[in-house]
Formats: sequence, C-alpha cells, structure tokens
Amino acid sequence: MGKLILIVEDEPRNLKLFRDILQVSGYATIEARDGNEGVRLAKERLPNLILMDIQMPVMNGLEAARILKNDASTKDIPVIALTGYAMKGDEERIREAGCDGYIAKPIELKKFLEKVQDYLAR
Repeated sequence: MGKLILIVEDEPRNLKLFRDILQVSGYATIEARDGNEGVRLAKERLPNLILMDIQMPVMNGLEAARILKNDASTKDIPVIALTGYAMKGDEERIREAGCDGYIAKPIELKKFLEKVQDYLAR
C-alpha cells in the first residue's frame, strides 16, 4: 500500500466513498468518526495526510485541526478540511484553524484525487 491517509468523517456513506476512492488509487487508509478519535489516531499512527470533516459530533474538525497543528508530533501533517460549507469567509475560518486547504462536498472525483496527490507531494 501507498501513503497512509487518515479520514475523519462521521457520515458513513461519505467515509466509505472516500475510503474506496483512496484505496483503489493505492493509498492505505485509517478512519475516525469524530474529531476526538481523529486526534488520537493521528498522534498514534502519524499519517501522511488527514482529510477532516468540519461538522462532526464530540469534537468538530476545526477544533481537531487546531489541536493537531499545536502538537509537535503532528503539526507538519497536512490537514485538508472536507466541507459542505464552501461559503464566503469559510476558507479563512478553515485556514485560521490550521487546515492546509479544503475540498468542498460533494466531491468531484478527479479534483479530489488531484488535491490529495498535490498535498502528499509537498
């Protein structure tokens, strides 16, 4: 398997879609269903990339991104926000939380994979 990607997503259908796309493309994946679990897994497994949903129970994605970017062991892992809220001002809010970029949902398959490859190549 290729590089390890942590998918943090509470919606089961989205999680399965992202996992299937990434695995078919040669990536290894691990999954978390909320921000708290995502932070724990990121610290334990140190993935190459984190795809982080914004709206989740327990701990939202922006809070989780802040924690990861303020931790020496995870601060250099790229965090890409997955959001259905691509409204004016959202990109600034996402970047202020420490996310390196974002992908709007619903995803466009080709652009999704291009963005993943781009962040992994950095």
